[in-house]
Amino acid sequence: MKIGKILREDRISISFEFFPPKDIVSEEALFQTIKNLRPLEPTFVSVTYGAGGTTRERTKRIVFRIKKETDLNVMAHLTCIGHTKRDLIKILSEYKDMGIENILALRGDIPIGQEDVKIPEDGCHHAVELVRLIRDNFGDYFSIGVASYPESHIESPNMERDIYYFKQKVEAGASFSITQMFFDNEYFYRYVDLVRREGIDIPIIPGIMPITNFSQIRRFASLCGATIPETLVRKIERASGEEAKNIGIEHATLQCQDLLKHKVKGLHFFTLNKSDATLQIYKKIKEFL
Repeated sequence: MKIGKILREDRISISFEFFPPKDIVSEEALFQTIKNLRPLEPTFVSVTYGAGGTTRERTKRIVFRIKKETDLNVMAHLTCIGHTKRDLIKILSEYKDMGIENILALRGDIPIGQEDVKIPEDGCHHAVELVRLIRDNFGDYFSIGVASYPESHIESPNMERDIYYFKQKVEAGASFSITQMFFDNEYFYRYVDLVRREGIDIPIIPGIMPITNFSQIRRFASLCGATIPETLVRKIERASGEEAKNIGIEHATLQCQDLLKHKVKGLHFFTLNKSDATLQIYKKIKEFL
């Protein structure tokens, strides 16, 4: 079930992102989350991959287990930093042998504390090179997704340059995109408008991050350059515990409702391996689906 093709259909996609757990207890908790979310009938689920290959084996194991034990359409993330092209082709071949048809192709960020990590001479320096590598070696077997940035990538000098790089990934063979988290829909609408003006027509799925742990999400946002509206910051800071969590979930719910009214093709939830927030949001938006 190729995601790029599914997203061209009329139905609205709902999808979930998970990360590979560090131990067996956390892994079982993740699969309980997957069980909880299964009734929502997601179009696909995805599993992240640590930059520099830091979760290489764990990512593959979780992808394979989801494929084996559920009927979910699973997509594997793959970052190219820290890998040779031979490494990448081997990983992709293993996914193909398992019947995985969807890959999210990413450059990946250098892990904190590992700034001396060197990109192998025979490696991919940017996501566009990984997209080309996949197309050159596997043809149309994989549906390739890429990342997009409504507020521009934190390393891009400006939005114009950012969209230039995005267009390169599309021309290299990407068939859909999932955005980085954002907390103000206007960033998404302006970004999509600019992208469409450049002739880029692939589906762009907004990435939704409910703020259930403010200090954690604020740290994520600062690392990737996502803006949390000051009005929302003040509301959460005045609250505490469950009240603060509910404010974050309500904000994400309103985001989703507005996005659906603006005819987005889908919503991709960054779950942090938990189901509660996503389930709450879904109950309030299902009438829009």
